Amino acid sequence: MRFLFFTDTHIRGTKPRNRKDDFYETLKKKFLEIKQICHDMNVDYVLHGGDWFDRPDVSPAVVKDFARLVKDFSRPVFTVAGNHDIYGQNPETISRTMLGLMEGVGIINLIDYNDAVVVEKEGIRVQITGKSYRYDIDGDSYRDYYIVKKGINVDFAINIVHGMLLAKPFFEGIRHTLIDDISETEADLTLAGHYHSGFETRVINGKYFINPGSLVRISNTMSEISRRPKVILADMKNSIEIHEIELLSALPGEEVLDRLQLEKAQDRLVRLQQFYSGLSSTGDYSKVDIQKIIDEIASNENLDDEIRNEAIRRISMAKDSLGDYDE
Repeated sequence: MRFLFFTDTHIRGTKPRNRKDDFYETLKKKFLEIKQICHDMNVDYVLHGGDWFDRPDVSPAVVKDFARLVKDFSRPVFTVAGNHDIYGQNPETISRTMLGLMEGVGIINLIDYNDAVVVEKEGIRVQITGKSYRYDIDGDSYRDYYIVKKGINVDFAINIVHGMLLAKPFFEGIRHTLIDDISETEADLTLAGHYHSGFETRVINGKYFINPGSLVRISNTMSEISRRPKVILADMKNSIEIHEIELLSALPGEEVLDRLQLEKAQDRLVRLQQFYSGLSSTGDYSKVDIQKIIDEIASNENLDDEIRNEAIRRISMAKDSLGDYDE
């Protein structure tokens, strides 16, 4: 059985500030190349790690274009929702989003938290689970999202997670989950999205942990210039074989990324970190734990659901903008 995995496509109708090309057309070319890979490599199923869209309410005209492209894959597509696909870091809002629309018309199959889909081919049975982004995915309850049990009478298990799964610790104050902390999972293949830079594939006791990085380079880091967008091909027969395929349609970073904008963003991030460090070193200010604020709002039962979700959404947007942690 053969699976194709990619993540963080961030479909949008406008051009990011750090791109020099026609971003919309470039992204369409990548989807067309993925379609060709599906046909040339006899892929059985397509998997996506979340953040299909750059925002949950992207233009219907944009959704229509890419829904057609995904439909042309001619393969079942299983996915989770990313933080950009939903409102207020709450996957329960999916019905009001464009990703929810794509599920409703049968373009994609959104895996629910309690789902355990089993697919079969030539006697091989594979279990597919998935965890969409949620405000606490990398908090104290991280095990509920990253560690899964393999069902009875299945040969392999795949778990797709849109969370800050990393090979090594990250910046102070940014919640994350380390691969070493979830090595007890029974998933043979843990596929992660969210962290745009991705990480080198790790294998622990025969289990694979993979994030190929975002399909598009919109992150405000200089390292994006040298990174090549890619997809993952996973063969599951008597054993697991992993192949990385760099997209030919992805032009060299120097041709599509605006170095001046990246340098400005990099300088801004350095100054923000220096400012934060300066406050911390004085001892006169307590650190503002944005995630704690989000947790408290989310757990406040006295707030109307709509107000709660909007508050979390706005704080999350500010957090992403200032921290630039996954971009």
